Amino acid sequence: MNKDAVYLTQTDTTVGFVSQSSFHLAQAKERDPAQPFILCVSSYTKQKNLTRTPKNFRKKVRRMRKVTWLYPNKQAIRVVKEHKHQTFLKNFAYVYSSSANKNKKNFNLTYAKNQANIIIESNSGLSQRQGSVILKLGKTKMHKLR
Repeated sequence: MNKDAVYLTQTDTTVGFVSQSSFHLAQAKERDPAQPFILCVSSYTKQKNLTRTPKNFRKKVRRMRKVTWLYPNKQAIRVVKEHKHQTFLKNFAYVYSSSANKNKKNFNLTYAKNQANIIIESNSGLSQRQGSVILKLGKTKMHKLR
């Protein structure tokens, strides 16, 4: 697997760019490289290597699907479960992920295919759908951001 490659793939939520390089992903999206990306992992074991889940929310984090959690250490992490995308993610410790569109613009398949180095497409094709919910975790409280 190429660490600098930008993949275009159907994620568990929508069509997305995925890369191990946040810099190359920012170039593909034409956005500021300092703006953070969502980290995607294929298991909770890998998530535990990146951050600690507050004790009050451990059960909720494990049970909820298609949710990105913004942890107190300012990392946004989503554990992908029960989807073909999880099989792809098992090849990596973690990947940076973002929707496959230009920064602050609507989805355009031609643009997405031009920006990606590698396109991973199944028989059902690529389809834009609702993105993940983003929930911010504090030590005792939780807030919905998206």
